[in-house]
Amino acid sequence: MPKKRSGGGLSPTQQAAKFLGVSVLAGAVLAGIALPAVGALGLAAKGSVEGFDELPANMKTPPLSQRTTILDADGGQIATVFSRDRTVVPLKDVSPYMQKAIVAIEDSRFYQHGAVDLKGVLRALNKNARSGEVAQGASTLTQQYVKNVFVEEAGDDPTKVAQATQQTIGRKIRELKYAIQVEEELGKKRILQNYLNITFFGQQAYGVEAAARRYFSKSAKDLNLQEAALLAGIVQSPSRYDPVNDEAEATKRRNTVLRRMAEVGDISRAQAAEAMKAPLGLKVSKPKNGCITATKGAGFFCDYVREVFLNDPVFGKTREKRAKVWNQGGLTIRTTMDPQAQDAAQRSIKDHVYKSDEVATAATLVQPGTGKILAMGQSRPYGFRKNQTQINLSVDHSMGGGIGYQPGSTFKPIVAAAALEDGMPANKVYPSPYQMAYPSPVSACDGKTWKNSRTDPAKVENENESEVGPYDMREATAKSVNTYYVEMISDIGICPVTSMAKKMGVERADGDNMPQVPSIALGTQEMSPLTMANAYATFASRGMYCTPVAIESISQRVGDSTKSLPVPKSTCSRAMSEKTADTINTLLQGVVEDGTGKKAGLGSRPSAGKTGTTDERYAAWFVGYTPNMAGAVWVGDPAHKRKMTGITIGGVPYDKVFGGEVPGPIWRDMMTGALEGKPVENFNTVHIPPGVDRDRGDGNDEGRDDGGNGGNGGDGFIGGLVGGNNGGGDGGTFPTPSFSIPEGFFRGQGNGGNGNGGRG
Repeated sequence: MPKKRSGGGLSPTQQAAKFLGVSVLAGAVLAGIALPAVGALGLAAKGSVEGFDELPANMKTPPLSQRTTILDADGGQIATVFSRDRTVVPLKDVSPYMQKAIVAIEDSRFYQHGAVDLKGVLRALNKNARSGEVAQGASTLTQQYVKNVFVEEAGDDPTKVAQATQQTIGRKIRELKYAIQVEEELGKKRILQNYLNITFFGQQAYGVEAAARRYFSKSAKDLNLQEAALLAGIVQSPSRYDPVNDEAEATKRRNTVLRRMAEVGDISRAQAAEAMKAPLGLKVSKPKNGCITATKGAGFFCDYVREVFLNDPVFGKTREKRAKVWNQGGLTIRTTMDPQAQDAAQRSIKDHVYKSDEVATAATLVQPGTGKILAMGQSRPYGFRKNQTQINLSVDHSMGGGIGYQPGSTFKPIVAAAALEDGMPANKVYPSPYQMAYPSPVSACDGKTWKNSRTDPAKVENENESEVGPYDMREATAKSVNTYYVEMISDIGICPVTSMAKKMGVERADGDNMPQVPSIALGTQEMSPLTMANAYATFASRGMYCTPVAIESISQRVGDSTKSLPVPKSTCSRAMSEKTADTINTLLQGVVEDGTGKKAGLGSRPSAGKTGTTDERYAAWFVGYTPNMAGAVWVGDPAHKRKMTGITIGGVPYDKVFGGEVPGPIWRDMMTGALEGKPVENFNTVHIPPGVDRDRGDGNDEGRDDGGNGGNGGDGFIGGLVGGNNGGGDGGTFPTPSFSIPEGFFRGQGNGGNGNGGRG
C-alpha cells in the first residue's frame, strides 16, 4: 500500500494517479465552465494528459520582491523603496491565530489532503451546479500559492499578469501539476509560510508582515484573534473587504472567518462570539515608499542611489537585469551620506533660499581623496506638488538631473591648473586690458586651430573699466579678471585645458563633448554642482582625482539567507602634480581672504574657493573646500528664465546677485555645520612672489562683486565673454559694449544654459 504523507495527505504517486479524474473537473469548476457531455469530457481529458506531460518537471520559484532600505553612513534609515511592500518572515514569527485563521477560511482541510482536495472539488461542483454560477472555488492553499508564484513572476507586466490569472483549463492543469511538486518538496508548514509571505492583503501590502504593519502598526507575530481574522478575510477580495474604505463589509467578513474558525475547532464558540463584538481596532500606517519619504531632505540623494544602481554594470550587464534586481528588493544599502553634513546642507539651504522663491539652489558635498558624496540637497523638495520637483539639480542629466548650468569663473582654476602643469610660473603677468579681442589663432586638440573673425572679431572685457592690468596670477584670480584668463588660454592652447578638465572629471552635464573654443576659460559650458564639487576636491587632495561614489555596501536577503553584492568603487588617479595643486590652493585661499569670496570665509578654519556669476545673472556659484571637505553651491532659475536682478531670495531683496553674495554664505553655513567637531586641517601652500610691483589696493568697493573684486567668475554674456553685469569698481558702472560673435564661437548661451527645468 502506498505510504501516506504526514497529516493524512496522499503521496505524490497517489496524487498523480488521481490527476486524470480531477484536473479537468477542477479546471472546469474554477473557470466557471459548465461540464461538457461525457464524450467531450473524454477528449478534453486526453488533451489534458498530453498538456500535463509536456509541462516542465520543476516550477521555477522567483525570489519574492521585498522592500529595500537605504541607510546613511552611520546606519540611520534614509528611506525605504519597493515595487511591492513586503517583508518576508519565518512562520515562527507569525501569530498562531493568523496561521489558523488563513487555513480555516481558505482551505480548512489543508492538513488532511494533498495538492488537490477531491472532496473540495466535488463539493464546489455540486454547489456551483445548483446555483448556476461559480459560487464556491475548490483551489487548495497549495494551488493558490502556485498561482501567486506565477503572478509574482509576472511582476508589473500587465500582459504576463493576465496570463498568470486567466481562468482557463490550461492554467489550472499547470497549477495542479506544480502543486503536486510543491507538496512533495516543501511540506505543509513551508507551504503555509510561503503563502503568508506572498499573498496580497490590499493597501499595497504584500505578505502578512507588511499587512500587519499597514493595518495595525504591529508585527505579524503580535496579531490577536480578531486582527488575524480580519487579515485572513481580506485575502479573498482585497478591494471588497478593505477595512480602510469599507469598515462594515470588512467586519462582516472578519466575523465569517471567526465563525469558520469555531466550526473547525480552532477556537471555541465563546471566543468567536467575544471577538465578533470587538471593534476592528485599526491603527493604519500609510505606505512609506520611495525617495519622496526620505528623511533629512535626502530625497535627491536617495534618487541618485537608485540611478547609480540602474546605471552601473556592477549590478548587472543590462539595465533590464539591474532593474529586475532593484525591483526584487530585499536590499540593505549603506550609503556614503554623512547625516551631519546632510543636516547642515539642508539647514543652510532653508535659511537662505525658500522653496517658493523664483529661483532655486542646489548644494553638494564630497570627501577629497575618496570621492564619497557626503550630502546633496536643494531648496525645492523632492515631490510632485507646487514648488517641488523630481529633477535632481545637483547631478548630470544621465543621473536624473538637468542639463547643467554655466559655472562662470569657477572654471578658471582648471585653466590655471592646466597652465601650471604646462610650465607657466605662478607669478605670470599678462597685460589684461579692460577690453580686448580674443587673440587668434589659438591651438586646439588634434592639430586644429581656433581663429577669431578678422572683420568683426569677438571681444572680451572685464567687470568694469577700472580693471586694467597688468595683473599677475594671484591678483587676477582673486579679482576674477576675464582678460587675464583669456590671454592665458590663448597662450597655452585649448587642448591642455580640456585635457585637465577631463582628468578632473569635469564634463558637460548633458554628456556632450566640450567644444574646442577659448571661451571655455570663462565657464561657458554647463556643469552640475556634483561635478564642480568633486573637481575642487581634486585640489584639496593635492592633485588626486577620485570618481564620485554614493554606496558603501549592499546586502540582499533572498529567502532565509543574506548575501553581499559587489558595489562600485571609487577609482583615484593623479590629475596634476602636488605642486600644481598646492599652488591652486594658495591662489584660491586668496579668493576667500581678500577676493570675491570673502563672505564665504570660515574664520580660523583654512578654506579656499571661487565665485562665479554667469550671463545675465541666470546663475551664481560658489565652489570651495577645506583639506577634508569640498562643496559646490549653485543658485539660479532651473528654467533659465528669471534673471537674478531686482529679486528677493530667502526674504532678502537683492539688486543684483553675485556668486559671493548668495551662494557664498550658503556654502559658508553649510560647511560650518558639516565640519563642526571635525579636525582643523591646513593646506600645503607655496610661496608665490608678486609679479606686479605696484600697489593696487584691495579693490573692495561695496558696489562691486562681493565687495568689488573685479568680476565674479565669468560675469557678463557667457561668463564675461560679452558685457559685464556685475557691480562695477566705481560703485555702479556697468558697461555693456556691443559687438558680434562669430557663429559657433561658443555654446551654452540663451536658454541653452539650462533649458526647461534643466531638461530642455
